[in-house]
Amino acid sequence: MRLTTKVLLLCGAIGPAVFAAVYVIAGATRPGYSTWHHTISTLSLGDQGWIQIGSFMLYGVLTLGFALGLRRALRSGPGSVWGPILFVVVGFGLIVIGPFVTDPVLGYPAATPAVPSLDGNIHNLTSLIVFVAFPVACFVLARRFAHDRWRGWFPYSLVTGILAIAFFMLFFASVSDGGNSPAGLLERIPTIILGIWQALLALRLLNQVGERSQFWAARTVSEGNRSL
Repeated sequence: MRLTTKVLLLCGAIGPAVFAAVYVIAGATRPGYSTWHHTISTLSLGDQGWIQIGSFMLYGVLTLGFALGLRRALRSGPGSVWGPILFVVVGFGLIVIGPFVTDPVLGYPAATPAVPSLDGNIHNLTSLIVFVAFPVACFVLARRFAHDRWRGWFPYSLVTGILAIAFFMLFFASVSDGGNSPAGLLERIPTIILGIWQALLALRLLNQVGERSQFWAARTVSEGNRSL
């Protein structure tokens, strides 16, 4: 059981790292694409779009695994239910975002009309849900971290959630402005901030599960020695 929990928690660290690696490499190698201006989702368009689509879906599956590991690791107390539920929402959202591809936006791909479609609308609505659920997860878990040895995670989680919401709002405003706005940058900043928070949380919990395993192993040995 503990090994399974560790694997599930590890998914929370692998997911954001792989996702970031894919959109960074794709953004740097795609002709006509600007990481300053264009959104991550538009990397799903074009002949190589399947790579970003797969990245969204993989991140979603790994986040679902992390949600289950989080539930097992937290067990009870504040955030032990709603924290994992919010990550389930994020995970399913990312899976949906993948195949329901965005419409062309901010001039990418070039010379492609930005005509609204059902897939694009589903993509936008689901993205909004993810943009909200992820920072809320920070706030929900921050309440749990307000005590004991996790205390340093309380302000970290609060600041992460606040910054993510602030940058997402700037991102939406930037997309509406069009022009040569830094929409791509404003989307990437909160995505990276949240991804780092998720990965560090997963690793912290992974360490906690390991410490718990060592504690019970030592206790078992001690009890065994006393019985001899």
